Amino acid sequence: MSQPGNNPIGFNNTLSDRLRKTLTCNSDDTNKPDFRELDLHPSSPISPLRVGPTISTSSSSSGSVSGRIGFQRKSDSNHHSGELSVDSSPTSSVGGVKSGHTRSESGHNRSDSGATVYSSGSSATSPSVNVLPTGNICPSGRVFKPGMMSNRSSKPDILSLGTGNYGHGSIMRGGSGSGSNSGGKSTVAGGRVETHAPASSSSRRSSMDPEDLKKLGNEEYKKGNFLQALSFYDRAIGLSPANAAYHCNRAAALMGLKRLIEAVKECDEAIKLDPGYVRAHHRLGSLLISLGQVENARRHLYFKEFQPDPNEVQRLQLVEKHLNKCSDLRRVRDWGNVLKETDAAILSGADACAQLFACKAEALLKLHQLDYAESVFSSAPKFVACSSSMSCSQVKFFGMHFEAYVSFVRAQIDLSLGRFENALASIEKSGQIDPRNVEVAVLLQNIRSLCRSRARGNELFKSERYTEASSAYGEGLKCDPSNPILYCNRAACWFKLGQFERSLDDCNQALLIHPNYTKALLRRAATCSKLEKWAESVRDYEVLRRELPNDNDIAESLFHAQVALKKSRGEEVYNLKFGGEVELINNLEQFKAAVASTGASVVLFKTTSDLQCKQISPFLDTLCTRYPSINFLKVDIEESPTIASVENVRIVPTIKIYKKGNRMKEMVCPCKEVLESSVRHYSF
Repeated sequence: MSQPGNNPIGFNNTLSDRLRKTLTCNSDDTNKPDFRELDLHPSSPISPLRVGPTISTSSSSSGSVSGRIGFQRKSDSNHHSGELSVDSSPTSSVGGVKSGHTRSESGHNRSDSGATVYSSGSSATSPSVNVLPTGNICPSGRVFKPGMMSNRSSKPDILSLGTGNYGHGSIMRGGSGSGSNSGGKSTVAGGRVETHAPASSSSRRSSMDPEDLKKLGNEEYKKGNFLQALSFYDRAIGLSPANAAYHCNRAAALMGLKRLIEAVKECDEAIKLDPGYVRAHHRLGSLLISLGQVENARRHLYFKEFQPDPNEVQRLQLVEKHLNKCSDLRRVRDWGNVLKETDAAILSGADACAQLFACKAEALLKLHQLDYAESVFSSAPKFVACSSSMSCSQVKFFGMHFEAYVSFVRAQIDLSLGRFENALASIEKSGQIDPRNVEVAVLLQNIRSLCRSRARGNELFKSERYTEASSAYGEGLKCDPSNPILYCNRAACWFKLGQFERSLDDCNQALLIHPNYTKALLRRAATCSKLEKWAESVRDYEVLRRELPNDNDIAESLFHAQVALKKSRGEEVYNLKFGGEVELINNLEQFKAAVASTGASVVLFKTTSDLQCKQISPFLDTLCTRYPSINFLKVDIEESPTIASVENVRIVPTIKIYKKGNRMKEMVCPCKEVLESSVRHYSF
């Protein structure tokens, strides 16, 4: 096969050998030529032999010889190969010898008197040694013309195989045809033409037929190089888009790359091109198992009673079993076991089913694991519509339209997270897809009523009509008894009305449904402070402090709650102020007075030049802001050697924690995590 950029002749053998092999009649017909080797570059001025030129002799005594060369493409729909077959059919025979072109592997099929060259309508026989007829080739490899011995063109002489103005065996001056031999060269020596083609693999592959590209793709696929395989299949499809096998192979590469949406489309396209293509049906069946579409998968796996892969059959049966159990458990609201069966179905093979991930998220939502439910739903595979070979209206999931179920669960999650507008949009979309489903209709009605109640409650709260606002939120809770947002909003109303016990109850209910609901936690901490439940208040504020370390309002509320808790226990509290800075200690007396205070004191012993001290010192400033009830001190042992001697400090940085003048803990070169953990332990 010719390659782009080779010389216009396109031969890898010598000229004389090629002419003999191509044009000489031989009684041995077992060595027919591979005509694809003569497929020249499309832009070459030389006509390729495969277009069907007829070369014959005009001699009446020897008969005529003609050769036909043609390509026949096998049917794609029957063989799925795109393979090219070579058909060399003679048109006549002379003296029992088949006509056509023959090629000798040895290259020595010529008589001693010289080779016979067949040209268009004439024959030429090699003359005697001293005769130089125009157009023939001398042993030296050069062409001489009378009167032009000393004024030759510097351009090479190229043998033409074209038609038109050139006969086979003619010489073209200059070699400047449109099919340039970039990267290749021809040399003429001893009556031979040697063609040297560049060895570029990219150049060689660019002119391959689709079947060769498919084979290369198959090789890469077997190695697990799915991206490279996909590239070859893409090129094959570009050359032969109606070949079902290429689309089916492309689907396999896409499956390897986990691009299942595209893989389904490719299988559909292959089946569209050839409805009886068994491999495409089986491949699509395997895909549909991964997508959880078991009924549709069964139709393709058992296509026309062809036996499917036993492993795929087992996978189908396992997925179907767990899906049926999941449906039964969901009907009776056994959400814990729904979660287990959903995980089992995913592990059995339906690992790309968006509906199963949505079911898992729904179960987690009902089990009051809202954050986890949101995470599972967000990380679910992208929803894949049904295969075009089966209408989506025929596919159900828990009795609901396949696509409607995903929007149904999305609406519940949005509602629980306070995204009311998004929830309404999702459930309305689900209702449009499956308007007759009872579950969808009930949730749609509830969300609409809840949105109205919540909007009305917000307006009343802004108008400081707290009693009416609490009633409005209560109406919304009748539609959705598990909505943490409405509980928290109603708790705010009770707080404003001074009904702190009722506020605390609603906060607890909201946190039971959504344990990490920051606003409900903050409201409960404030409510506990009003009820003088200082330990509970400090506990909630400490959680908030860890979640929001840079919130000064939470830090100050925590400080006051800690001071109040200490007072409630009868401990002495004095000289405590919020927002204190790290104090620098210069003498022993100042040091003893500071660590003798009632609260805990954290002391950093450091030097100015030490690198680790420079790293830990700014972090101590941060801890001072985070834990305002603790005294933070710094001692430079080079400026205050007496303190270092009394406290026996020899290594820096050293951190010691004191309480009422007693040393409670000592740390040498601690990491930040250990230091903060210790500080937190000795805070109020």
